[in-house]
Amino acid sequence: MKCVFLVLAAGKGERMKAKTHKVLHKVCGRPMIDYILETVSAVSEEKPIVIISHEKQQVMDHLGDRVIYVEQDPKDGWGTAMPVKASRKQIEEHGECLVFTTFGDTPFLTPESLNMLKNAVLDGADAALLSCVVDDPFKLGRILRDENGNVSRIVEEKDCTEEQKKIKEINCGYFCFRASALLGVIDLIQPNNAKGEYYLTDTIELLNKQGKIVKAIISSDPTEGQGINDKADLAKANEIMRQRINHKLMVDGVEMIDPKTTYIEPTVKIEAGVTIYPGSVLEGNTVIKSGAVLRGNCRITDSQIGENTTVESSVLIEASVGCGTTIGPNAYLRPGTVVGDNCRVGDFVEIKNSTIGRGTKISHLTYVGDATLGERINLGCGVVFVNYDGKNKQRVSVGDDSFIGCNVNLVAPLNIGKRVYIAAGSTVTKDIEDGALCIARERETVKPGWVWERIEKGLLK
Repeated sequence: MKCVFLVLAAGKGERMKAKTHKVLHKVCGRPMIDYILETVSAVSEEKPIVIISHEKQQVMDHLGDRVIYVEQDPKDGWGTAMPVKASRKQIEEHGECLVFTTFGDTPFLTPESLNMLKNAVLDGADAALLSCVVDDPFKLGRILRDENGNVSRIVEEKDCTEEQKKIKEINCGYFCFRASALLGVIDLIQPNNAKGEYYLTDTIELLNKQGKIVKAIISSDPTEGQGINDKADLAKANEIMRQRINHKLMVDGVEMIDPKTTYIEPTVKIEAGVTIYPGSVLEGNTVIKSGAVLRGNCRITDSQIGENTTVESSVLIEASVGCGTTIGPNAYLRPGTVVGDNCRVGDFVEIKNSTIGRGTKISHLTYVGDATLGERINLGCGVVFVNYDGKNKQRVSVGDDSFIGCNVNLVAPLNIGKRVYIAAGSTVTKDIEDGALCIARERETVKPGWVWERIEKGLLK
């Protein structure tokens, strides 16, 4: 049977106090609505139906053609039942199907829970909902069951009696209906509650009055029903998602010295055998290969780290590093940087849009920009690739086995041959052939007694 998913994203999200639509706020670097879309795609091949209203263009710009859009008119009233009413046409087009209702601001729902709801309906129920048992059910809708254990009603906190408030089984907010059962009661819902809204939860009592069966599947993870309404909720959601991500990675063989201080986005891929020290931030489409060690306070974004490479207290953005290489501490690899195997990039080195060959060593306090370096090159301290002439960026190439002394300026465009030696302190503006020595500095002059003579003449103190 077809599964049709409704994703509710029409709310104002006023408590977020932000211009960004609530469902586009990020949890571990990813818009929260993307989590629920990924989850439902694991259960159904049908495009999900996203119900929009306020700031709808933001949502549409982000989601593109991944979903079907239904616009909810605020004039019709508010409440969780209204998005379902607005989607009636799209539901009816699928004929008899299973209709799931989910939310764009609940990123913790799992495919396993959705499949349990699906199976409950396929096994004979007319509707199924996800519930969980919590110690503090404050502000949450309570599940009321009949003598057979089926769900008879859901009562919102503001409408609960004192006795009902003691119930600890709460509604997580996710439903699965037979389409015919849902459409048979959705128009019967009235705003007869403290908030004056049309509650989707009222379908449960209405279905029971028609002799329908409603099951509740209890989730073992209360965070599945956790929504995000303000920035405090967003911070808590980031914490929960970070714990999930880190736990899975550790179970899969990644060693984290302190997972509480390690931030890893869900798109990052890390192989077993990697060691991560405290304070690391791994973002985007980063890939870390086995045996790599990330020492404290690294930030790595959209980058690749090879096997047995060590990165210490450094920033890498859209960079690629080979195997057996050491980076840092305090290095900065900017976009377009490719570092080969068995290289050494020292402290306070900055590299941008450059290729570094196998076995090349770049000492501290050096800038390499728009360059191609061969293999086994040695760059001394303070080398600067002068790549900008005030208007255009130019490139420098350096051949294999060359030796660049300390405080050398290489003024682009420039081609330096293989096995070239450049003396410390040189400023190079001309190409150098293979095997040459370049000394580009003025010969020093020493004048003995110069200071004493200037003092005697009163020209120095």
